[in-house]
Amino acid sequence: MFILTLIADGLSAGDTSDAADRLRAVGCAPGEGRWIDEGMAFDLRFTGDPAAARRAAEGQVARADAIVQREAAREKALIVSDMDSTMITVECIDELADYAGLRAEISAVTERAMQGELDFEAALDARVALLKGMDVSILETCYRERVRLMPGAEALVRTMRARGGAAVLVSGGFTHFADPVAAAIGFDRAISNRLGMADGKLDGTVGRPIVGAEAKREALLAAMAEHGVPLERTLAVGDGANDIPMIEAAGLGIAYHAKEKAAAAADARVMHGDLTALLYAQGIARRDWVN
Repeated sequence: MFILTLIADGLSAGDTSDAADRLRAVGCAPGEGRWIDEGMAFDLRFTGDPAAARRAAEGQVARADAIVQREAAREKALIVSDMDSTMITVECIDELADYAGLRAEISAVTERAMQGELDFEAALDARVALLKGMDVSILETCYRERVRLMPGAEALVRTMRARGGAAVLVSGGFTHFADPVAAAIGFDRAISNRLGMADGKLDGTVGRPIVGAEAKREALLAAMAEHGVPLERTLAVGDGANDIPMIEAAGLGIAYHAKEKAAAAADARVMHGDLTALLYAQGIARRDWVN
């Protein structure tokens, strides 16, 4: 048995009825439906081809996200998440570049790396090299002035942890941002890259090994082993090409407002809502969220 979850502010009974019709049209058999939160999130159980159901449901309501998954093990016991443009609203390296007057140059490389057009590690080395000589104090200034948590991030992570889950932030970004972000949101730990420094300035290097695509996948597998969580109870979320291996390895891989390659690799995509959509995907109603 599978579940289709529709998530949108202002979801109507007509929308849910239309979803059932769309499933029937692709050979699926809709069953019982229920509101998780009326007007916001709706579950529809069905049998049939989940890939066909996803294609039929995605985009059926312009403002809605549609998540298709197996009913079994729906609530997850482990979340592993990207940071930049996922748990926070910015790309930290682009914000640092802005202080150096290099935003246009560096953000263009960031975009191509996240689209999967460039090797992530080489692109990171090249961008960090351009920041050589920046005063280390700018890192704190950037965090204070530019970094904002993604809407729903705290509710998502704190609710999962309150229900016995574990949470790991794994970022191709930098420790100076990832550590305080993880603490603010409520993650168990953060894994990220270390910027090289000398005499109070950035030296233009990144510590080895670089936390890239494979390191993110390995972080998921290591957290599964550490916490004794089976694959089907794991959730991974990210937005860029370097998140694809962990998204593909997880029991439920979510592309969050993601680049096309990441969205294509994921089990589901969240394009409209905030991170609380991942709580609705687990069947958790607003009354049970930890805010």
